[in-house]
Amino acid sequence: MARRTSRGLVAAAAATVALLTLAGPVSAIPSGAGTAAGGALPQARLFMVNPVQSSGDQTLTDGKDGNAAVPASAYAVAALRNLDASGSLSGRWATVRSDTGASARLADVGTYSRRDDQFEQVMAYFWVNEAQEYLQSLGFGSELPGANDRAQPVRINQWGADNSFFTDKKAEIRFGKGGVDDAEDAEVIVHEYGHAVHNAQVPGFGASPQAGAIGEAFGDYLAVTVGAYADAKYGWPLKTDLACVADWDSVAYSTAPHCLRRIDGNKVYADQVGEVHADGEIWSRALFDIRKALGARTADRIIVNAQFDFRADTSFQDAALTTITTAQRMYGASAADTVRAAFKAREVPGV
Repeated sequence: MARRTSRGLVAAAAATVALLTLAGPVSAIPSGAGTAAGGALPQARLFMVNPVQSSGDQTLTDGKDGNAAVPASAYAVAALRNLDASGSLSGRWATVRSDTGASARLADVGTYSRRDDQFEQVMAYFWVNEAQEYLQSLGFGSELPGANDRAQPVRINQWGADNSFFTDKKAEIRFGKGGVDDAEDAEVIVHEYGHAVHNAQVPGFGASPQAGAIGEAFGDYLAVTVGAYADAKYGWPLKTDLACVADWDSVAYSTAPHCLRRIDGNKVYADQVGEVHADGEIWSRALFDIRKALGARTADRIIVNAQFDFRADTSFQDAALTTITTAQRMYGASAADTVRAAFKAREVPGV
């Protein structure tokens, strides 16, 4: 059951005005974004990536989903774009298929807070849509092949543990609960979306240990790059290290400064331990170095485009060589040399 109680129209209107005042910048509405019924886009209350990242406060805790655990300044108001005419959180790039409480009402998306089950539904819709819009801005789906350019199904709190996952059997993302509920952290949402992107590009991707590590690495990297893109786009603050993934979700199981993982570590090829998340930190550091050297847009176009040519059971070596070849084809020898240097620094053999 939903934990949110109904309110009168006057109270709801007053709350909405207050949120628009306190929650930070409202996003500009891009041309051609579309609305559910041809009118103004619904303005949703959500986290600016996550509360630890936007506040810099490493002492925040979950507080059993309590509103008092997170400052009002951690919220922003932004448009829900690309909705269809169903009247629900369903649209061109994302659809919330099921949830544990009552479904979010579009009329109320500006009033939900983290104590409400519907808040996580709104977060999932917004951030999946944001991730695909970022890929579209890079040319995927127009100049370049689409990368998971479909309505991505998501299920909220359907996994009764503190874990989330993408399942290729139904091509859907399921977000878990426990500690900080996973869909409260945009970087967890986008990480899982990264798996959906990989599977759309190469069905069954992750069929070897190193391919699995590449999948985890790309999920972490995509979470960071989409979050940084949103921060710049909306003027949101970034007060923790960019390379830290899921600062908020990890408060329950890490020491400060809180990170699920980092993408700027010093692991090299010889440091593999046979666990995909740990070994993924080798690959994600290479991607992060490419980003720093070439800039986010150029790097991300190369990184994502290269993945179309990965095998489902690829190796670090083969995937690195494919990424170098893609850089050469798209941007020439200098870019290819930069990409090669990033993989050489991780001591990937044969590059």
